[in-house]
Amino acid sequence: MSRPSTPVPAADDPLARERSHLAGSRAALRAMREDVESLDIKDVTANWVNAEVLARQIDDRIKALADLSDTPLFFGRLDYLHSPGADRAEGAEGERFYIGRRHVHDHDGDPMVIDWRAPVSQPFYRASKKDPMDVALRRRFGYTRGDITAYEDEHLSDPAEAAATSKLLQQEIERPRVGPMRDIVATIQPEQDEIVRSGLGGTVCVQGGPGTGKTAVGLHRVAYLLYAHRERLARTGTLVIGPNRSFLHYIEQVLPALGELTVKQATVDDLVAAGLEVRGSDDAPAAVLKGDARMAEVLRRAVYSHVTMPTEPVMVVRGSRRWRVPAYEIEETVRELLDRGIRYGAAREALPQRIAHAVLVQMERSGEAPDDRVQDAVARNPAVKAAVKAIWPPVDPAKLVLRLLTDADFLAEHADGTLDEEEQKTIRWAKPVRSVKSARWSSADAVLIDEATDLVERTHSLGHVVLDEAQDLSPMQYRAVGRRCSTGSATVLGDLAQGTTPWATRSWDEALAHLGKSDGVVEELTAGFRVPTDVITYASRLLPHIAPGLTPVASVRENPGFFDLREISGTADVVTACEELLRNEGSTGLIAADARVPALARALTAAGIPYLAPGEETTAETRLTLVPASLAKGLEYDYVVLDEPQAVVDGEPDERTGLRRLYVALTRAVSGLIVTHTAPLPAQLAG
Repeated sequence: MSRPSTPVPAADDPLARERSHLAGSRAALRAMREDVESLDIKDVTANWVNAEVLARQIDDRIKALADLSDTPLFFGRLDYLHSPGADRAEGAEGERFYIGRRHVHDHDGDPMVIDWRAPVSQPFYRASKKDPMDVALRRRFGYTRGDITAYEDEHLSDPAEAAATSKLLQQEIERPRVGPMRDIVATIQPEQDEIVRSGLGGTVCVQGGPGTGKTAVGLHRVAYLLYAHRERLARTGTLVIGPNRSFLHYIEQVLPALGELTVKQATVDDLVAAGLEVRGSDDAPAAVLKGDARMAEVLRRAVYSHVTMPTEPVMVVRGSRRWRVPAYEIEETVRELLDRGIRYGAAREALPQRIAHAVLVQMERSGEAPDDRVQDAVARNPAVKAAVKAIWPPVDPAKLVLRLLTDADFLAEHADGTLDEEEQKTIRWAKPVRSVKSARWSSADAVLIDEATDLVERTHSLGHVVLDEAQDLSPMQYRAVGRRCSTGSATVLGDLAQGTTPWATRSWDEALAHLGKSDGVVEELTAGFRVPTDVITYASRLLPHIAPGLTPVASVRENPGFFDLREISGTADVVTACEELLRNEGSTGLIAADARVPALARALTAAGIPYLAPGEETTAETRLTLVPASLAKGLEYDYVVLDEPQAVVDGEPDERTGLRRLYVALTRAVSGLIVTHTAPLPAQLAG
């Protein structure tokens, strides 16, 4: 195959040389893709199944090698004093590496771009004047629509050059946002990089305030782990769990942009409601109790209450012989299985084999020589099957939960000493329900069924799970997520100050215990890269009231941003504020209490301003998103109009939750915030 060539620039034009390397790298990536596209697999597969698998792998590889025209193929360069890993003798020649989103090599196999996850790339993020890590020069590139337009150099090993803040880095951090969330590989900071590159074996919990990049860190950690442990995670799988569909849609392009196409995404409801239609809802007290970790013990008791001790022996007839297993011997087996604490279903499957084994022992004593086939036949004997059904009957998890929620005596029996009478009454349904299908299950009910299902049959465990906005999960939801990574690890992301559910997490140690990862390490991100100084300073007035003791985020941005408080007379002034912000480049979000969204939607329509719902992708023509406060968490916009802060607080069941919801809404802006209000502002914002 012929390879495209690129013109050689003048030796004294550094920018032209870098542009030439970019053109050559793009040509090399195109050639890599063409090589894969030209593969002929007709003669290398033994059957159609293998052919299908290989074809799918090739298709994924082709997609991963796509060149995104508006995305720079590399964003930095490292010039080492010595070749990494080589002898650092005086006069030894160094090496140059271009750092990018993926590896690119030429037709000889020599690297033209190094993957940002490779060990040799790490100094791009961590090297400093104090610790240059053998780097002579770190170069950052500025881009416009995928083309190099500027560069910036740091001579890290030159003592004569003072340390300075990177202007290109600041510009990249503050660049306007249009469309879904993008990767941050060009701007990862040292404290973020340490979390991203932490090992697969351990669970990491990241406490991070607004704008600290915790979501991006979690996603990039997945990308790093897939790079460092690809074969293992290809077998065990990875999953990103988000709070809602809008949030997942917002982040769904980050990993594909880094060439990772196999990571699945879901909400907790998606995980636990498989095959179950959730049509109902709970009031806050019932939801809090159903999410309480004590419910796990109630369910365990209810499941194993179905086991009854035998009162009659089992008589097995084979040919002319009769074999009798006494009741006391079967009881010993049953108690042993219960003491081992294995899953209900697994023990139920083991019981007939244990009874059959007792029969085989008698056969051997009588001089017979039975084998495994005989044991299996005895286990299937009608008498054995009947005994197992009576002693250890099958349990349907949904029917079990339905009985607990509708049968007062059944609930009282298994909640005794765990839930008091008033708590039992709180979770019990007021009206009887005919069947599982006719029940109006809530999300909290689905989690209970998932717990019961795991008591019966072990939940499949993945290699790694990322749990974002984790502060809003109940203990029972944590247990449901923990089951999905019981033999793997997790990255837990959240902010205790943004907990807006009645059962919101009180501490990360408690959350990790419910997750089954008590040995997880808690890391805190306090440097704010996205939220402007004036905005985060104003929002932080709420912290003493919603999360006492939590470290406030300190914005590291040089641009203080735009912030304005406006007392207005009506929705027309809100529309005016939106029009004002839309004159700027980038996206704008109008955030309001859920109850006020319909009125604001009508006002925007009357003014002829098109708008989107959360999760819908902004375009050049439509850059305004109307966001109910309940869906604002995790989303970011260049500019935000926040309507009626007091209405946001009043829209929640209690003041603390309302103030936390307000804190979330106040911290969605990347470049500027206008707060509009007719009612007085919450007293907690006074300062």
